[in-house]
Amino acid sequence: MFRNRLLKVYKHRHKQARRMGISCYRVYDHDLPEFPFAIEFYEDKIYLAEYLRRHGMTDEEHDAWMEQCIGVISEITGIKSASVFVRQRKRMSHRDEQYEKIDSKKEFFTVEENGLKFLVNLADYLDTGLFLDHRITRQMAREIAAHKRVLNLFCYTGSFSVYTAAGGAASVTSVDLSKTYLNWAEDHMVINRFKDKDKYFFVHADVKQYLKTLVPNSFDLVIMDPPTFSNSKRMKDFLDIQRDHVELINDVLAAMTPQGTLFFSTNYTKFILEAEQIKASDIKDITKATTPFDFEGKLKRWCYRIIK
Repeated sequence: MFRNRLLKVYKHRHKQARRMGISCYRVYDHDLPEFPFAIEFYEDKIYLAEYLRRHGMTDEEHDAWMEQCIGVISEITGIKSASVFVRQRKRMSHRDEQYEKIDSKKEFFTVEENGLKFLVNLADYLDTGLFLDHRITRQMAREIAAHKRVLNLFCYTGSFSVYTAAGGAASVTSVDLSKTYLNWAEDHMVINRFKDKDKYFFVHADVKQYLKTLVPNSFDLVIMDPPTFSNSKRMKDFLDIQRDHVELINDVLAAMTPQGTLFFSTNYTKFILEAEQIKASDIKDITKATTPFDFEGKLKRWCYRIIK
């Protein structure tokens, strides 16, 4: 059953990806309830995430079952089983848990997306360092970044920062509460040859507090992709995106130039944008427009383009 389904979706997705020149993409996402995996290609390697569930198997039975599944994946894709990296994750993990370090192998690989280089880590963290579902959104930001002062909030490993720098941004400021991810973001900028310390800035800060320090007309283009919930000990207050999004967005808009653009995204599946409370001239739901071919029908996030 798993072999038949994976063979079908792999043939389709692989053909689409090759036609579009994409080497990092998702090929399978929980298509069969008995096989609760997300399977992603990172060029010549595979990231296999197993969603946590009550499977009723002993540890030994589960290990044997997983070995069989990896064998099927290897057989169909032609990727050796040694290049299949396995992670187990909860379906409803929030951002702090996703960022949690698992091991310390420090296995980083360089991959390309739209001519830009990214360091992915398939062994040490629950997430790889590159969120594949925002491939189109990143390109949208790149296309309008020329000569703009860019702010990337909750920047994670800085993929939007790289894209906007490549788009000719006048400056790019990346903000995150994690020093680990800020360092990763800086590495991403450096390997793409964006090294000018007078143009590219990295701020270690709690975004909620940082926004209160900004003066009007500081930025022309902002990207904000916050966690659904965070109660990090390093934060002054906890973050709940449904409760806090109006304040966050309005604080961002207050720091932007007139007609400036904000890309706002959230993974909270039950999210409701309280548009009437947001001080913007235009709000457009671009969730569908930013959904890549490999996430069609499976995407569990929202994305909006908000104009001051």
